[in-house]
Amino acid sequence: MNYNILEAAGFGSLDLTYLFIAAYALILILIITTIVQTLRLHKLSKRYKKFMAGKNAGSLEKDIEGIYEDNRFLKTSMEKNRKDIQALYRKLEGAFQKVGIVKYDAFNQMGGQLSFSLALLDENYNGFILNCVHSTDGCYSYTKEVKKGICEISLGDEEKKALDIAMGITDVTLDQ
Repeated sequence: MNYNILEAAGFGSLDLTYLFIAAYALILILIITTIVQTLRLHKLSKRYKKFMAGKNAGSLEKDIEGIYEDNRFLKTSMEKNRKDIQALYRKLEGAFQKVGIVKYDAFNQMGGQLSFSLALLDENYNGFILNCVHSTDGCYSYTKEVKKGICEISLGDEEKKALDIAMGITDVTLDQ
């Protein structure tokens, strides 16, 4: 057989059987690809119908806008809350947070432990020690300033113990 078209394309010596086999294989591959794509399209179509069930384009757009507005509201609320927490933290930093108290009998004569040393410190260990001494003559109160856990004025045993308790150096025991 003489096939002018095949000769013009440079395939004059090619057997038509191989050409038909290649064409059938290509058609078979195309059919399989078409079936796979049809199944994928059907699956996607089912998902789309489920997503759009009971909705039209306008109501769906309103839903998306509502979600966007909610997201913006949450972001602004989160930023406001963050700033409020920072402000509260700054205020709390200067508040008395650490307390140590030691009761004692100043003169061993009055009975009962009416004298006490009270240490009040903030987060940075700044504050004061209040020492109240009860005697038969009256009650006398003294304060000593504490900066960064250090008092420049010498401390009595009870004052030192109250400061240590406030700083967490000494555990508080009930049987003092």
